[in-house]
Amino acid sequence: MKLTTYLSIAFGLLMTNIARAELIVLAAPRTGDPYYANVADKIFNFHIAYARQIEGRDDMLILTDKGAYDRYVKELGPDKVALAPMSDIWMRDFGTSNATAPLMFRYTAAGQGGGRRGQWDADALQEELAAYAEQAALSFKESNLLNDGGNFVDDYAGNAVISRKFLRDNKLSEQAARDKLRKLAGVHHVAFIESDEQGGLEHADGVVSFVDTNTLIINSYPSDPEYMQDLKKDLRRGLPGVKIHEIITPYNGSKIHDSRFGSACGLYTNALVTPRRIYFPQFGIPQDAIALKQVRAATIREVVPVASSDVCFMGGGVRCMSWQLRGDNASRLKAFHRSTQKKSRK
Repeated sequence: MKLTTYLSIAFGLLMTNIARAELIVLAAPRTGDPYYANVADKIFNFHIAYARQIEGRDDMLILTDKGAYDRYVKELGPDKVALAPMSDIWMRDFGTSNATAPLMFRYTAAGQGGGRRGQWDADALQEELAAYAEQAALSFKESNLLNDGGNFVDDYAGNAVISRKFLRDNKLSEQAARDKLRKLAGVHHVAFIESDEQGGLEHADGVVSFVDTNTLIINSYPSDPEYMQDLKKDLRRGLPGVKIHEIITPYNGSKIHDSRFGSACGLYTNALVTPRRIYFPQFGIPQDAIALKQVRAATIREVVPVASSDVCFMGGGVRCMSWQLRGDNASRLKAFHRSTQKKSRK
């Protein structure tokens, strides 16, 4: 085969990889925020470890304030750090859902502690991100339906899983909710499930994760077989032909940062799925190797381990912290970041 043919094939593969790269956006806590004061170093360590696993695989950007900017730049360089402070770190919940057909639900009060004050804080936080997205000329739909991004788990092929908290928050029947979601989010099939913990966030991404088209990994619940039976029944009823793989679940709630939100330690389902990869939480325990083997048997994607013990006790991790952008929106945000960098140097 001629050298030009080899080069042509290599270039084509490179372009395909670039086109399918995900932009993963994280947010650092504001400097001096008392809520995160005791865990700010742990969040920083997690961000750096996560960023280094993303590097060379997908694209990433960390949003910081002035107080944290230099520290992040020292580790990752200015191309991966933007001066765009957010008031919370859980980008998944107040960002857009579905990177191919982005939709911004109205962030719920539960994400900020509940009640009227919680809803006020949730709206103000989401407005920060919406203003940043508008500056970058990002395009997405908006909806007044209440839902956190952590409670919208989909496979980008028309299948989604959402907890029934969505129904209660929006006072909708399952059929009415399906009709709205089909129009808004372009999904064809929706499974509504009961959360494994009633009250609080009740996010579906603590229970299930799509690792391939119509293919789920779910937590194992050996001590609650009735819940497991109901969960599988709901999934099969809402998602025709779904493949379900149970994954080991060594849940550990012994250490919790905020009692309102519980822990995500031992929940491997809180993984971030991109077109080619799964960024998979690891907790520094023997079960990590078993979980890696199980998920690799269930998907054709590359499974990338990400150490998550520094943040899981806060109630989330790999997926919860990640805002995913793809296609035009990813290109626009990267271009906007480059332009603001140039202006700051002048």
